[in-house]
Amino acid sequence: QVQLVESGGGLVQAGGSLRLSCAASLFPFNTYHMAWFRQAPGKERDFVASITRTGISTEYSDSVKGRFTISRDNAKNTAYLQMNDLEPEDTAVYYCAAPPSIVRGGVTAADYRYWGQGTQVTVSS
Repeated sequence: QVQLVESGGGLVQAGGSLRLSCAASLFPFNTYHMAWFRQAPGKERDFVASITRTGISTEYSDSVKGRFTISRDNAKNTAYLQMNDLEPEDTAVYYCAAPPSIVRGGVTAADYRYWGQGTQVTVSS
């Protein structure tokens, strides 16, 4: 059974940092493109960042570029999202996601087959 389990969310003040982790039971992990999305109350699920299977290429939404960094450790079957200089507008539930194996996912949620349960990130002003 495929599982993506996020952790690392929490409450932080504006300007602070958090590191999210996504432990994946996807095998072999290095055949899966990985991504992070977020969803604020009453809003759609938006793309945040993605990383290719080898980790060589990454993509970010304009709203997080320069502040967030996506990475992965294929030996640990884990993807990460380092979030720095957090802003109240970053408050949302953060989800990790994976498309079908080998497929390179895009920036829309419909591209992704597997989803975690989400982790709440709250940034206070």
